[in-house]
Amino acid sequence: MLGGIACVVSGNVIGGSCIETLGADLYPDPPSDIVIPLIVPSVATMAVAILPIPYELTTSFGQGTELGPAACIEVSSQVELYDPCLPEELPAGFNIQTVEQWQSDEGTLLSQLDSIVDYLQPWLSGNTFPLILGGEHGMLPAILHSLNVHPLVNSLDEITLIQIDAHADLRNELEGEKWSHACAAKRSLDMGIGKILQLGIRAYSKEEEELFTSNEKIETFLARDILSPSSNGEKWNNWIDKISTLKGPVWITLDIDGLDGNLVPATGTPVPGGLYFWQVIETIEKLFENKNVTILGTDINEIVPDINTPLTQFTAAMLATKTVALHLSTKYNNNLSKFKENNNHKIEKCNYFQNKG
Repeated sequence: MLGGIACVVSGNVIGGSCIETLGADLYPDPPSDIVIPLIVPSVATMAVAILPIPYELTTSFGQGTELGPAACIEVSSQVELYDPCLPEELPAGFNIQTVEQWQSDEGTLLSQLDSIVDYLQPWLSGNTFPLILGGEHGMLPAILHSLNVHPLVNSLDEITLIQIDAHADLRNELEGEKWSHACAAKRSLDMGIGKILQLGIRAYSKEEEELFTSNEKIETFLARDILSPSSNGEKWNNWIDKISTLKGPVWITLDIDGLDGNLVPATGTPVPGGLYFWQVIETIEKLFENKNVTILGTDINEIVPDINTPLTQFTAAMLATKTVALHLSTKYNNNLSKFKENNNHKIEKCNYFQNKG
């Protein structure tokens, strides 16, 4: 059995499935000989933390994103650990661990978003690279708010958000809910994020089009333009040039419905005409190769398991593994950008979303 991102513990590859702690009720009666427990490790010694957030409160079509993190972690045991960007197989001498999943018994959407912030902030010391598995995209505002304690972040307006997605997520509200997954990018702007670069967008409202064509903080690369055979790759090259010349801190939010529906058939709202797998890989590679940016972390969201084919969760697991490998390659190559660190942040219990309303 191959190793996986969830089975790399303290520098040793442990074969098997990590489904006992992450939801045995989702995958009943796992073979006892392949179940390993997850542990709560020390953030001071961890290079990468895999952070499962099975959050699902505002999905508007397909359900099941709350099952996505566990499904992604289960199939990751079948993902190859070798990546050409590293001199040896993962963990490549680094400490990579899967943390116990987020869970909350809070009674409201806003209090659950606050609890996500509380869950994430201990892992944002700057020593550990956070890779978040979701869960619906409505968790994005909580992720970004949690970055306020990161030592490389003085203000959210310093951050460029790379959004790979089928949907613009720029609605002001959906069915009366302003914290809907369909409003994640709009709420990010309202919270003060500095810039949003969108890739793969192909489903949006008139309201959203008016916003991304008029707001200088948003630059949208539509799937139609990126994939148009008549442009001879001009729009794609423009995208690569854009991300290769970025500067400053970056967060990557990867809604897997940004990929074509053939690759992620079970995601909540699959949309035809999406990105190829290798286009997403090249995007991530170019971002990590850019010496003028620091990738603060990544979330991979809208993962929905399919009992008929594991393709959706397997695609997510491969993207997660590639992201981990690329982050570790920057450590090998001493390619981590240096910014002025702010060590004055204090971690306090979050009430931001409840106060915001």
